[in-house]
Amino acid sequence: MSGREILQKQLERGIAALGTELPDGAVDRLLDYQALLQRWNAAYNLTAVRDPAEMITRHLLDSLAIIPFVKGDTLADLGTGPGLPGIPLSIAAPEREITMVDSNGKKVRFLREAIRSLKLTHSHAVQSRVEEVEGTFDCITARAFASLADMLGWGGHLLAPNGIWLAMKGRHPEEELDGVPEGFTVERIEAIRVPGLDAERHIVVIRRTG
Repeated sequence: MSGREILQKQLERGIAALGTELPDGAVDRLLDYQALLQRWNAAYNLTAVRDPAEMITRHLLDSLAIIPFVKGDTLADLGTGPGLPGIPLSIAAPEREITMVDSNGKKVRFLREAIRSLKLTHSHAVQSRVEEVEGTFDCITARAFASLADMLGWGGHLLAPNGIWLAMKGRHPEEELDGVPEGFTVERIEAIRVPGLDAERHIVVIRRTG
């Protein structure tokens, strides 16, 4: 069995465990993304995760685990890094308009190449600080790049009136809840099981108030 076939089995098992329905060809595209990330990572150091099997768990399955919470036609992924969770979410729902934001030029160059080679026609990569991004989005994802207070302070203006903000966290962010700025409320916090990952994962669902 080739290396890719072993990774494919691992990915398919994980997707089955999540109970997630993906479009035709999604598994191949996810594996193409992982291979591209691994190739670029050797030269550009885009992620600390080096092992391909770990990339499947910590990057792909970790991103796919939030699919049940994602809503709306437009999504912004803030502090996306090499496209996490933005690229897996784009592959899972190719019709959704997804804007991935990062200030790091190397990561955005990688993102543009990934978007082009994976033919993600509704995805866009923007090199910018979060506070300088314009527009509003039905859904915002942010994968542990800052505290809840900082995330909302920098990017709160991007959340549409009825939109939802999905903050991906490791441990339960109990100590961050008092810092949530006025105008936002934490609707719920749920523990998430990522297949194959022996670590805590939580999703914080935030909405505008009033």
